[in-house]
Amino acid sequence: MIRVLLADDQSLVRAGFKALLDAQPDIEVAGEASDGEEAVRKVGELRPDVVLMDIRMPSLDGLAATRRITGNGDLEAVKVVMLTTFELDEYVFEAIRSGASGFLVKDTEPDELLRAVRAVVDGDALLSPGVTRRLIAEFAARSKEPATADALTRLTEREREVMALVGIGLSNEEIARRLVVSPLTAKTHVSRTMVKLGARDRAQLVVLAYESGLVRPGWLG
Repeated sequence: MIRVLLADDQSLVRAGFKALLDAQPDIEVAGEASDGEEAVRKVGELRPDVVLMDIRMPSLDGLAATRRITGNGDLEAVKVVMLTTFELDEYVFEAIRSGASGFLVKDTEPDELLRAVRAVVDGDALLSPGVTRRLIAEFAARSKEPATADALTRLTEREREVMALVGIGLSNEEIARRLVVSPLTAKTHVSRTMVKLGARDRAQLVVLAYESGLVRPGWLG
């Protein structure tokens, strides 16, 4: 059973998500929070698998709350998915850099929300849809953080190749087809690359791919 914490200051939004999620045989809403402080506290108490976190909340915003959660080593198994009202939210890229496993717009289709919750629990990232790839590219291009190219020296040539493919939003299956290897081999390469670079998840691996210059936004179709 996938346990989800809903963090949003609008009770109507939480009610809608709760009704959808609780109707699934493999998902349950473990708790709710109306601001960032409450979200951080309840994550510590309930240890959910996934937090659906609104970016803009009173007391403590979703971005700061995400940093607290992902910065706590005892909570490293908890995945945070940011919720934003607008596709081009100025905080989206910073949210992913802070440790969020992905983001969704609040008016996303129900099936996409369910797919997203299941995907992050399985270790995948919310970076496959074309619109998401374009958003990540845009925010990566705006980033003023220093490049981390030196970190790539830890990787083998194949691992750099795999990282570049992750960076343009390909799934393990798509990477396997591109490199003519098995999906398991592709997944192993991705996992080893994440370990070597200290990436919390696939989303942060994408950020590193852009920041290091291994992938550039113009490469995306």
